[in-house]
Amino acid sequence: MSAALALLLLLPPASPPPADASAERRCPPADTGCAFGRWDASPLQDGLDEMVSSHRGKVSLYAKNMSTGETVEVAADAVVRSASTIKMGVFLEAFHQVKEGRAKLADRLTLREEDKVQGSGILAFLRAPLDLALEDILTLMMIDSDNTATNMAIDRVGLSAVNARFKALGLKETWLYKKVYKPAEGPLPPEQKTYGLGKTTAREMGRLLEGMVRCDLGDAALCDRMVSIMKNQQYRNMIPHYIEADMDTSETGSVVADKVGALDAQRSDVGIVFSPAGPIVIAAFTDGNADQRWACENEGELLIARLSKAVFDAWGRKK
Repeated sequence: MSAALALLLLLPPASPPPADASAERRCPPADTGCAFGRWDASPLQDGLDEMVSSHRGKVSLYAKNMSTGETVEVAADAVVRSASTIKMGVFLEAFHQVKEGRAKLADRLTLREEDKVQGSGILAFLRAPLDLALEDILTLMMIDSDNTATNMAIDRVGLSAVNARFKALGLKETWLYKKVYKPAEGPLPPEQKTYGLGKTTAREMGRLLEGMVRCDLGDAALCDRMVSIMKNQQYRNMIPHYIEADMDTSETGSVVADKVGALDAQRSDVGIVFSPAGPIVIAAFTDGNADQRWACENEGELLIARLSKAVFDAWGRKK
């Protein structure tokens, strides 16, 4: 027997790494299919992984149980196209400016004909000039993803202020590049061609939502107003889809406060589920989707709905 072999036989057997209470996935950022057999996987994580593995596209997910601190994730640090979920940043910055006294929800903004842009929303179909409160503009941006309202809100709060807010919150990969369907005001980085309107990660968007749950803004009335607006988000086919279908919301109203995003090959939804067991943050992104139909049966949308329902079933039921 060689000395080297004898030494190897004397070494103690390797022990598995300690289990993680949060069941975090530690996968390379661009990988949505790794580590399915990891040491610390939970039944919930296993179920999510199985759903993701059969999807015809890329998936990024971050979810946190705000009552227990548990998390589950799939490629949560992958940088993704934000689509309209980046409007969350404009929304948050506006409320920070209200809190700081630099703006008021009652401030008047005027819709001009040249402000109108294509895509989602209703302002492009209304007569101009039209006088609206800042609160009205923010509401249209969030509940109907109104692109014209979004640009008006960006004009009011400042694009640079939105990105400065992301930085102040410690979000290193979240960025708003420009207004919607408008030329950029100044040079853009080469990466903008890849990401379009904005970029983010599931984890960073989740962290933004966690701050809303905690009311990091520091004004309970304003935090309640933000959540109230988001609960009226009109497109209910992703995070709310199976969750609210399974609940009696006749007295409580919507239990999901969210912001959706959609491009031909991308579907995303980020929000807070106010479950019977406490708030749950979910940020889900799909991209490179084979199914690019603009229909309720879109595979990306229904995957997000199923992932969200699995998280709700594991964490949101009263024990």
